[in-house]
Amino acid sequence: MISEAVPPALGGERLDRVVALVADISRSEAADVVAAGGVTVDGQAATSGKVRLSEGQVVEVDIALVPTVEPPAADPGVEFAVVHADADVIVVDKPAGLVVHPGAGNPTGTLANGLLARFPDLADVGDPMRPGIVHRLDAGSSGLLVVARTGVAVERLIDQFVDHTAGRRYVALVWGHPGAPHGVIDAPIGRDRRDPLKMAVVADGRDARTEYEVVERFHRPNELSLLTCALETGRTHQIRVHLTSIGHPLVGDTTYGGRRPVLGLRRPFLHAAELTFVHPTTGETLTFTSDLPTDLSDLLATLEPVAP
Repeated sequence: MISEAVPPALGGERLDRVVALVADISRSEAADVVAAGGVTVDGQAATSGKVRLSEGQVVEVDIALVPTVEPPAADPGVEFAVVHADADVIVVDKPAGLVVHPGAGNPTGTLANGLLARFPDLADVGDPMRPGIVHRLDAGSSGLLVVARTGVAVERLIDQFVDHTAGRRYVALVWGHPGAPHGVIDAPIGRDRRDPLKMAVVADGRDARTEYEVVERFHRPNELSLLTCALETGRTHQIRVHLTSIGHPLVGDTTYGGRRPVLGLRRPFLHAAELTFVHPTTGETLTFTSDLPTDLSDLLATLEPVAP
């Protein structure tokens, strides 16, 4: 059984939505679990997913009735660039809009599906649902990602991300001009209490640290700043949440940027431009770089920099 007390952010929500979030399944799948008698609320069997819940009520879900997701199948139609490949690691340049691995709402068409088509040996590496995957990028982010091709590589690469010895540098365009040319945001991140689909800086969240540097400031047509950001941790939506917390959300970020215009973008202006790690077998330090995709570089070309 999965048991969760309804948090403040979900007070007043329908049962099927809460079950979907708790069990990481789709809304329709959650409704099916309720209909099959697999959900109780405060110990009483639920008969409808439409009932509204109150904060503090305890929802229990029978995990045996939760539909299982099949491991990803190879899909040669998934498009992405391979920057480097050897017997132990693969480095890919992920396009914006491509989800890294299957999950609720994204059962197919992910990077994992595409990787299996090009590198079938990944099927036996690491978590079957995330073959070879050792870190992630948001679906809306583009840029570099390293994938492990052996069990040893999985362990050694994960250790580097856990120990913060792997380097990740992102390019971001944000609203406004940060007061200092360089800064460190050291603030814990957890689930947003007002919206469980979002993350936020919260006192009881997980440690998170982002270092940023202003590369260029623009004043027309809007006050914007181009930053590079280095991650010391890798929390969900970390850069987006941290920059929003200091009053400088990403351009194009409709989740954290409020009602600001998107300036023609269909995703947040965030690109994983540089990736550094120690090769899991040779011990060599490898660094890979990626140019900005055209949607981001085209936007930059329309901006007028602040005079030095």
